[in-house]
Amino acid sequence: MKVVMIGTGYVGLVTGTCFADSGNEVTCVDIDAAKVARLRRGEIPIYEPGLEEMIRRNVKGERLEFTTDVAEAVPDADCVFLAVGTPQSDDGAADLKYIFAAAESVAPYLKKEAVVIVKSTVPVGTNKRVADLLRELTGREVDVASNPEFLKEGSAVDDFIKPDRVVVGVTRPEVAEVLHELYRPFLRTDNPFISMNRESSEMTKYVANCLLATKISFINEMANLCEQVGADINDVRRGIGHDQRIGFAFLFPGVGYGGSCFPKDVRALNHVAHEKGLSMVMLQAVDAVNDLQKSVLFRKLDQHFDGDLKSRKIAVWGLSFKPRTDDIREAPSLTLIHQLLEAGADVHVHDPVAMENVKHELGDKVTYCDHHYDTLPGAEALAIVTEWNEYRNPDFDYIKHKMKSPVIFDGRNLYNAAKMVKAGFTYSGIGLFVPSK
Repeated sequence: MKVVMIGTGYVGLVTGTCFADSGNEVTCVDIDAAKVARLRRGEIPIYEPGLEEMIRRNVKGERLEFTTDVAEAVPDADCVFLAVGTPQSDDGAADLKYIFAAAESVAPYLKKEAVVIVKSTVPVGTNKRVADLLRELTGREVDVASNPEFLKEGSAVDDFIKPDRVVVGVTRPEVAEVLHELYRPFLRTDNPFISMNRESSEMTKYVANCLLATKISFINEMANLCEQVGADINDVRRGIGHDQRIGFAFLFPGVGYGGSCFPKDVRALNHVAHEKGLSMVMLQAVDAVNDLQKSVLFRKLDQHFDGDLKSRKIAVWGLSFKPRTDDIREAPSLTLIHQLLEAGADVHVHDPVAMENVKHELGDKVTYCDHHYDTLPGAEALAIVTEWNEYRNPDFDYIKHKMKSPVIFDGRNLYNAAKMVKAGFTYSGIGLFVPSK
């Protein structure tokens, strides 16, 4: 098929590239000429394992190209995907201006049989509004389908190639068949292709993310309680996770969720409910718990130093909101760093891929270190925020030698508390039982 992807952000770039890799002719369109020029040179604007190699392979094979010219790309397209941003507005609602602008840009060039697919995460009713707009602009009915994405940053290529399921929202079964054919190469292991109406498809994306966010906030709140009563959240997690009704996924306590999806989607769905006169008590609590949890490491540090962090050197490992990505949107690390700076601390940071993005955010307010060990000399405490693999098995003797004080606040429970105490560290995790020395 001939596929056009409007938007070369995280979702558009991964989706377009994977479709090209399965033999389709894909054109990715973006209004950012500089970004398009970089992509044509083989420079990838995001960090996503496996994506760069796949882009270069498909560009070389002439199945994937990049342009700013909508008029050139759209006329021959069988499927036109809208994969543009839907940022959060001040009131928590999803800002849909880019979706409608994208629809307006493709309207004059759509062939009669083309299907327009909304890939962006949008509130219920948006697909209908896009269809109404296209009818107004073209003077005819245009097939508009919903196709939410379920990609995880850091494993997006693998998620797309081996999906748990593909969800589409359509008004005609013929449109579902077009999309089924497009996704067929990725469904060879009988993973389900689920067709429903557009409103249900739009809700599916939000409900999935909100439920996952709820699990994270729930286990974080339970972890905080465990610390107060002398329980260990890892034991509790094992105790409940073997219940098949509960499972282990997303029950790892930490410093809160971040990124481009969970925070925005929880607030957006809450806003939709508010517009309908409903009070989403649970979603409001999920969001509030997460905001509090982002400050958990600072509270521990502040308590350890009796409220006196001024001029103390604090090392921070991990800046991205999760490993295997350079995304720092809503990252807990930024909350911690801002609080440390406000308290007067001297902050030294490391991350394998996200430091450039943090430099754009913080400038020279912190010290950036090329190696995570470079943050340690003279440090009075180490805070671990992101669970990068290279942090999992460090040389603890070296750490203890380099630090002014062997103090670790582990926001991801990477280490065994008993062993850390035995090795002479002051150690605190999230919800862990830490034996006395």
